[in-house]
Amino acid sequence: MKFSGTDSYVATDDLTVAVNAAIALERPLLVKGEPGTGKTELARQIADALALEMIEWHVKSTTRAAQGLYEYDAVSRLRDSQLGDERVHDIANYIKRGKLWDAFTAQDKIVLLIDEIDKADIEFPNDLLQELDRMEFHVYETGETIRARTRPIVIITSNNEKELPDAFLRRCFFHYIRFPDTDTMRAIVDVHFPGIKPELVTTALTQFYELRETPGLKKKPSTSEMLDWLKLLLAEDLAPEDLKRDGKNALPKLHGALLKNEQDVHLFERLAFMTRAQR
Repeated sequence: MKFSGTDSYVATDDLTVAVNAAIALERPLLVKGEPGTGKTELARQIADALALEMIEWHVKSTTRAAQGLYEYDAVSRLRDSQLGDERVHDIANYIKRGKLWDAFTAQDKIVLLIDEIDKADIEFPNDLLQELDRMEFHVYETGETIRARTRPIVIITSNNEKELPDAFLRRCFFHYIRFPDTDTMRAIVDVHFPGIKPELVTTALTQFYELRETPGLKKKPSTSEMLDWLKLLLAEDLAPEDLKRDGKNALPKLHGALLKNEQDVHLFERLAFMTRAQR
């Protein structure tokens, strides 16, 4: 079972090595990188390439680790008991399965995505240590133990918003997705926009990387924002010469696809003002 990328996902050599190493070790693959570098999409592409089903658990700031296992709805059971409902005699009727339960009881091997784990409380990763390590957990209300029939391929993504506990990191195979260089980005563009004029790509990529490298930029545009920008350029039927900037306007065409806050827009406006003042 080897992953080598797909027709719609450009996987670098070091990324494919990391994925296959995690599969061989049967360890969760912890993927970090800038937002928009394809971390979440990686899990979907692994599932597609290996012809496996996928279960996605998108973590939020309010998510608790126990929700991934199961939740016991004691309130509904109390209400039903007051109404004389026969369902109250079987506590299993009030157990709601979580994503890990579904992954562990899947008939065949699956891909389990735990997305943006760093959004949750700092204790969240620690609370999943034993379950991800032993691939089992106990349901106290029913007394049963849920064990994984087949160990899933676990992909965990993080945007580096919080430091993850050392004990959790020891149980993972780690990979950092570096921001694509120009050649890799060109390959990504070719996948998404086959037949696009090379001159337009060259001009757009030049402006894109110049923008990313601008000192003082608060939020650097990501790969996904680059693709959105190119889509707009094609929709507007702009030619390479239409993208040229002068001292009057340092902002790129349709900059709303690339710059996502007013501080960065004002930064380029100030740069344009300074350029004009020096002339």
